[in-house]
Amino acid sequence: MCKGLAALPQSCLERAKEIKSKLGVLLQKPENAIDLIIPYPEKAEKKPEKQQKPTPEEAAQWREGLDRVLNNSYGLAAFRSFLQSEFSDENVEFWMTCEDFKKTKNPMKMATKAKKIYEDFIQSEGPREVNIDHFTKDVTLRNLVDLSPTTFDLAQKRIFALMEKDSFGRFLRSEQYQQLLVN
Repeated sequence: MCKGLAALPQSCLERAKEIKSKLGVLLQKPENAIDLIIPYPEKAEKKPEKQQKPTPEEAAQWREGLDRVLNNSYGLAAFRSFLQSEFSDENVEFWMTCEDFKKTKNPMKMATKAKKIYEDFIQSEGPREVNIDHFTKDVTLRNLVDLSPTTFDLAQKRIFALMEKDSFGRFLRSEQYQQLLVN
């Protein structure tokens, strides 16, 4: 006589529920192509911590490279504020979002973030579309099929190079940065 599901170990039941949940998603009609790859809902983001103003010596070290600015919480905030004043902050926002994505361990959260990143920054006509070539877009879209912390690495590297070549020099010449060198 069949004992039903009660005879199965708990780990099998949990795995079955997980598979059922994933299969249930396939029955839903997607709004766009990215939903076929990553069909998970969004979650709210955390608020950033308050940064401490650097000494003029610390701020002067930022001239050594964009990575120095982006790896300093105050530098990142100052660079971001500068780009917002130029109405061109989508690149640094994309870079920051990719850094956050790399730290994500939970596959469900990773899928949610990947979908949001793709829709906001990579997808053509996205609300904050970054300027990357078609090859990079195609590679990134293919990477979405098998998510990992490196999914957006190529696009992130291209945007970093663009910021380093373009925005970074303007930031170093800006009044905002110059003020940090004297106070």
